[in-house]
Amino acid sequence: MLLQADQRTKLDESSDALFYEYPRFVNHVDEGFIQQLTDLYRERLKPQSRIFDMMSSWVSHLPEDLEFEWVEGHGMNEAELTRNPRLNHYFVQNLNQDQTLPLADKSFDAVLNTVSIQYLQYPDKVFAEIYRILKPGGIALISFSNRMFYQKAIAAWRDGSESHRVNLVKRYFQSVRGFSTPEAIARPSTLPPILRMMGMPGGDPFYVVIAERMEPLVT
Repeated sequence: MLLQADQRTKLDESSDALFYEYPRFVNHVDEGFIQQLTDLYRERLKPQSRIFDMMSSWVSHLPEDLEFEWVEGHGMNEAELTRNPRLNHYFVQNLNQDQTLPLADKSFDAVLNTVSIQYLQYPDKVFAEIYRILKPGGIALISFSNRMFYQKAIAAWRDGSESHRVNLVKRYFQSVRGFSTPEAIARPSTLPPILRMMGMPGGDPFYVVIAERMEPLVT
């Protein structure tokens, strides 16, 4: 097992469906983070490719100047997903209850997860599904900062430092045979704590872990 039972626990063990029942039409990271992520997507995502935006919301971070063949969305609140302007289709599913994605094998060029990875209680199973739905050569980009719904983040995430969380996501990829060696982009915040508390741009650290689906060697 990638995580022990106590590492999967949440301070709030009530239903996730209840917690996400009401939409939250807010940004969960600052403008600096969003701009860096959009720039990275522009660099790494291919036009006219198929994108799966996992654990998405009402906000799209995809570059407006890039067109995609298909953007499939997933999340926990239908009202939020309905407002997302880039989704061609979406579905609602609690990945802590059911990790099997209703998506075909090798059907997406990229899988995105933005500031939500901290809530997965069974990341090994979810990352196996990410691998399954990616085309050979497809990439997964997992981005996060230091913000979270603290009561809903798993203990393994809550209790670790920012560098520990980067390594944790690397381990998620490494738990699935066939992913490339994970690449990490780490840009900690350089602002003094008082300016971060005031919400100054650049206050949110920016982390992304990226891996590619490689075809396993036949032996």
